[in-house]
Amino acid sequence: MSIPRFPKPNILFYQFLFLIFVLQYSNIQAQNQMKIPSNLQKGDTIAILATARKNIDDNLKPAIDLIHSWGLEVVLGKTIGLDDNQLAGTDEQRASDFQTMIDNPNIKAIWCVRGGYGTARMLDFVDFTKFKKNPKWIIGFSDVTVLHSHLNKLGVASIHGIMPVNIENSTPESKESLRKSLFGETITYTVPCENENKLGVAEGELIGGNLSILYSLMGSESQVNCKGKILFIEDLDEYLYHIDRMMLSLKRCGCFEGLKGLVVGSFIKMHDNEIPWGKNAHEIILDITKNYDFPITFHFPAGHIHNNNALVFGRNISLEINDEETIMKF
Repeated sequence: MSIPRFPKPNILFYQFLFLIFVLQYSNIQAQNQMKIPSNLQKGDTIAILATARKNIDDNLKPAIDLIHSWGLEVVLGKTIGLDDNQLAGTDEQRASDFQTMIDNPNIKAIWCVRGGYGTARMLDFVDFTKFKKNPKWIIGFSDVTVLHSHLNKLGVASIHGIMPVNIENSTPESKESLRKSLFGETITYTVPCENENKLGVAEGELIGGNLSILYSLMGSESQVNCKGKILFIEDLDEYLYHIDRMMLSLKRCGCFEGLKGLVVGSFIKMHDNEIPWGKNAHEIILDITKNYDFPITFHFPAGHIHNNNALVFGRNISLEINDEETIMKF
């Protein structure tokens, strides 16, 4: 029985295989690349709207004046002034307002008026198809972490920073950091060293937000992927054992496996039980992460404080934590 002979592949065959490999690799890289919204230019328009708690007070003049001082225009969403118990209108109304603004090509950034609770309730009513093709800056913190985390999974950068209702009490530094983030200027933060810090250096994509919100998104399609990234966390008005539970849950879901660094913002107004938990918030964080070797910095000036400096989630940063200071560079 004769064995059939097949022609030997020539050089064109190998070139064809190599071309297929290059195209597939380029497609994967393009899919994994974070989209950074365009920097704002003078004359651009920012929309202020509500995704969560209602804003029915006449309190937006400081924010509007700030926007105008940057050479930008402002429009108010239909959710400003809506009143549905705690929320700024129904879930559908908030989603519709948000949808209108993300789909409007004349709106270059969306500034969430305040946090509270409710953003997750409207999220599944929003279609991000057009937004993914033409992303714009989404700005806010606290409950807006829902959007930061979801957008990160979609591959779009966003800004964790002060909100319109905070402007009057915000520091000049925090307002300037937001302006720089929106206009694409270089940002470097230098923070004095804390005794609790774990020294080291790291480079990677910055992600995160409010710890309670990150915890609430676990198991959903909006759960953030921590592997190979630098995580920022902050929180307000929580019981200490809640902090332990949330940090433990992040550990058990694998968030700390492959994490490159941890940036701890403000943890203020913490509560304890009649029988003390026995550790403060920073000690809890150190205890839960003690078996990992990534660097950790505490008291970073961001979160529920007046000096809430802007952080661009989705951008790569360098983080150096030495025995004198913490340096974060975007």
